[in-house]
Amino acid sequence: MHALIVLSHPNPQSFSHGIAAQVAQGVTGNGGGHTSEIADLAAEGFDPRFTHNDVDVSNKEAPPADDVIAEQKRVDRADALVLVYPVYWWSMPGLLKGWIDRVLTNGWAYDYGSDLRVVKKLRRLSVHLVAHGAADMKTYQKYGYQDAMKKQIDEGIFDYCGAKVLTSTLLIGLDDAERAADLEAARNVGKGLFESRELEVTA
Repeated sequence: MHALIVLSHPNPQSFSHGIAAQVAQGVTGNGGGHTSEIADLAAEGFDPRFTHNDVDVSNKEAPPADDVIAEQKRVDRADALVLVYPVYWWSMPGLLKGWIDRVLTNGWAYDYGSDLRVVKKLRRLSVHLVAHGAADMKTYQKYGYQDAMKKQIDEGIFDYCGAKVLTSTLLIGLDDAERAADLEAARNVGKGLFESRELEVTA
């Protein structure tokens, strides 16, 4: 099985990069022969701007740009999609949102049937969210961040396309000890990506 880990942070020394690396290590070091790929959007220079051409794509009046097609092929190769990102203004960074806006296109991620009902085209894909912030859990609970993340991302984005968000992890380590625990938690996310499928095969 193969995991695509989409990472959104401009600093290669960031905690986000450390988290993504641990998720990847959990995937490949679990003894199941699984593979992973990290899509470092900032390092790769992905353009998040939703242009006139992207509007035409969403209206099925133009084909997707080459960079979008390349990202779609990455997702097509994956059995699981992992999004790793810092919490910016109670949401994901604009770079990652732009990736979602441009890559999850009409006709590829979803479509409309003759009765105008949504056809969900990513049902085979499992999704895992790994966000990290700089506030304590009481603050996130006070403002309902996790509920907001579920509504916006789990339901508003991936359920619309048929992909199932299986895990949603919020890491909030504020000191070295807590961050070490967070990295362990990220590694465990990677270890667990395909465990249920392995059990189905061996059962």
